[in-house]
Amino acid sequence: MDIQVIEKPTNETICLYEKDFFLWLETTGLLLKEGRLNELDIPNLLEEIQTLGRSERNSITSNLEVLLMHLLKYQYQPQKRTNSWRLTIYEHRDRIMESLKQSPSLRVYYQEKLLTCYQKARKKASIETGLNIATFPENLPFELDLILNIDYLPE
Repeated sequence: MDIQVIEKPTNETICLYEKDFFLWLETTGLLLKEGRLNELDIPNLLEEIQTLGRSERNSITSNLEVLLMHLLKYQYQPQKRTNSWRLTIYEHRDRIMESLKQSPSLRVYYQEKLLTCYQKARKKASIETGLNIATFPENLPFELDLILNIDYLPE
C-alpha cells in the first residue's frame, strides 16, 4: 500500500487528521518510523496518545464495575446463579488481567479506583436485582487477591 506523506506539518496535515483519520495514522506512523519528526502533526498526535491512556483507564474501571457487580449478584442471589453470570465474571476478570499484563503500571490505577468502582457496582447491583442497597455491604466484601483470581466465586 502506497502512503502519501505530507512533507511538513501544515494545515494540510491537520485537514488529513480531520478528513481521513486512518490515512493520518498511517502517515504519522511512517513519519515516526523514518525519523521525520519535524513533519509530525504534534497537537493531534499528543491528543491521540492522551486519549489512549484515558481509554485504558476507562476500560479498567468499566470492567471492574461489571466484575464487582456480578460478584455481588452471585453472592447475594445464589438461587439465580447461572452460567451466564459465571461467564461474565470470567470475561471481565480476563479483560482486566489482560490490561494489567499489557500495562503493569495500570495496577496502581486499579487499586486506586477499586473502592469507587465497588460503590458504583453496589448501586448497580441494587438496581439490577431489585434488592435494597443496604443488602450489599458498604465496605468491599471481597479480598483483594480474590477479586482477580480466575477461579474464585463467592459463596
